Amino acid sequence: MNTKILIVLAVAALSAADSHSRETFSYAAPRTYSAESLESTEAKYNYQWAISDDSSSNEFNHQEARDNDNTQGSYYVNLPDGRVQKVTYRVDGDSGYVAEVSYEGEAQFPDSDESREYAPPRPSYYDSNESN
Repeated sequence: MNTKILIVLAVAALSAADSHSRETFSYAAPRTYSAESLESTEAKYNYQWAISDDSSSNEFNHQEARDNDNTQGSYYVNLPDGRVQKVTYRVDGDSGYVAEVSYEGEAQFPDSDESREYAPPRPSYYDSNESN
């Protein structure tokens, strides 16, 4: 009998404790914000970067500036044949990219040790039943 009373009291205590620990949540109306944007309406930037890798003799350079719809830039790269390729471009409104490409230097092609003469394939002396 004592056990039944203890169980009933324990269940009552747990249910009473559970009802007091519940949190209540409320919903507030959403905040109103002004339609004014803090972002700039003008696109304006200017940047430049360059890379020079002595181990491979590679050099790259890029520069671009923008003021609203007017964008101008240029880049250059060392080509494998020894020339430098320069590209100058502009974007003015909706005209798209307009590029001018130029090359500096003379293309150089060093002599190769490879033979440029034609040689027929060497004959194979395996039987059709043998594998490599």
